[in-house]
Amino acid sequence: MATANDNSKTALIEELNGLLADHFALYIKTKNFHWHVIGRHFRDLHLLFDEQADQIQAQIDIIGERVRKQGGDTLTSAGSVSRYTQIADQDSTALKAEAMIEELRDDNVKVIARLRKLKELADEAGDNATDSLIDDWTDEAEERVWMLSSFLNERHVDA
Repeated sequence: MATANDNSKTALIEELNGLLADHFALYIKTKNFHWHVIGRHFRDLHLLFDEQADQIQAQIDIIGERVRKQGGDTLTSAGSVSRYTQIADQDSTALKAEAMIEELRDDNVKVIARLRKLKELADEAGDNATDSLIDDWTDEAEERVWMLSSFLNERHVDA
């Protein structure tokens, strides 16, 4: 029979795998936009998208290792990423720069929402290490939203 602690750990592992899937999907989308952006802000956006992709990619291994440290199994394939992510695919190579920025901003807002849910689950499971990392990951995602919103000349909206 599972205890409440077992259930909270299972929920934490599931949500960590969701976060891992979101990071893989968001990394691919951000690189897609990095490679395909055109227009008068090409250089700035090309560099911004690359910086953000690097930041997202740097978190992937840490998230996967948190899953393993909790005794769980990580994602194993592109199919498992697809099943767990809330980030929609974007196969277009012809989006206008503004549409790319809006999509990445909205996807990062989804990541922030997942991180906030994950924070509660880490607390319930008594996982202080994950709880601490979530604060940094949330700050980085909020910065990505701020940067992207700034390109759109929008005020930063708290996600």
